[in-house]
Amino acid sequence: MKTSTLAAAVALTLAAPLATTASAAGFIEDTKATLQLRNFYFNRDFRSTPPGGRSKAEEWAQGFIFRGESGYSQGPVGLGLDVYAAAGLKLYSEDDTAGTGLLPNAFGDEGPDGYSHITGTAKAKVSNTVLKVGNLFPAIPIAQASDIRLLPQTYTGGALSMGEIENLDVQAGQLRQVNYRASTDREDIGSTVGGTSDRFNYLGGTYKFTQSNTTLGLWRGELDDVYEQNLLNLIQGFDLGAWKLGANLAYFDTSDNGNQPLNIDHKMKSVMLSAGTGAHMFRLGYQHSDGDTSFPYLAENNPYIANYIQILDFARADEKSWQARYDLDFARYGIPGLKGLVRYVSGDNIDMGAAGNGKEWERDIDFTYTVQSGPLKNVALQWRNAMVRSDVAGNLDENRLIVNYTIPLM
Repeated sequence: MKTSTLAAAVALTLAAPLATTASAAGFIEDTKATLQLRNFYFNRDFRSTPPGGRSKAEEWAQGFIFRGESGYSQGPVGLGLDVYAAAGLKLYSEDDTAGTGLLPNAFGDEGPDGYSHITGTAKAKVSNTVLKVGNLFPAIPIAQASDIRLLPQTYTGGALSMGEIENLDVQAGQLRQVNYRASTDREDIGSTVGGTSDRFNYLGGTYKFTQSNTTLGLWRGELDDVYEQNLLNLIQGFDLGAWKLGANLAYFDTSDNGNQPLNIDHKMKSVMLSAGTGAHMFRLGYQHSDGDTSFPYLAENNPYIANYIQILDFARADEKSWQARYDLDFARYGIPGLKGLVRYVSGDNIDMGAAGNGKEWERDIDFTYTVQSGPLKNVALQWRNAMVRSDVAGNLDENRLIVNYTIPLM
């Protein structure tokens, strides 16, 4: 099917549910759709093979991610509909190397040849306030859906975004179920400290003080019957000559909410400092996971903390960790489209109970090249390499090779 024909078909599909209730002019005119192709090779070397265990995890898969977003119908209340569909196909997997998180399987069972799902989101807009109900991709500091494997993590629920006051962004919502990255099933929402729930309620927002380039964020989230969490976030940026300096400070206070056997009383302190000039960016991070449990957050989420990186999150009980990171944009040196980073994080003081205190470190190298012209323009190739040495997670070496290409359909 030609792209123009496919685009027209998508527009008609998105418009149909609302065509009888409102003018479709804005609904169709502002519709956009994309198809993302993601090819993902994952190899994790466990460095040694324990009795009955495995020496490596290795899989290769192809993902297809369709996103269709309508505009809003005309009138005092604009109505719209978004459609999301995703499919993953197994290119390589075996029983003794399965379980990378790319596919719905586990070590000992390579699983099905593919998986897929399709869902939608109804939306309504009044002024600068938007309500969405259905499939959601939360991207707030206390709930950030993960997209670091083949297919993204999604949620079902309702989300309200209010931007009626200049520089003030208010978000509220309830998440009811989750579709994990390598799954087609909707299920209750889990957490990193155990327990599941069919309700995660959140309220919060940010206010930007434009004159001082300061952003203040206040958030509260409750995973019903598991934990409740408050977050204070301060982001500061300023210029010093040719340098752009920044600081991101986050303080989480988490406690019990309900009937879980764990006694959750956790304070997370996270700081990230940055200094950039020209093609260079330097970062220093510090994190203290202060509590008798690890830092509580939604399972498979990307936590809003400084030292959550490729493999580890450095958020174990009582763990303190430091990060040094350097980014380079090679466009300044005649290679547009090439970017790279190297970082090292070291953590210690991990409470391992009767085993005493533990420590761990991770070193990452990450390069991405986006083709700038020709028939492969906008194809992005990424290599992610990591080494981990941990008293808790063991010794790991890992490589991820990812090819991404997003095709605009309309």
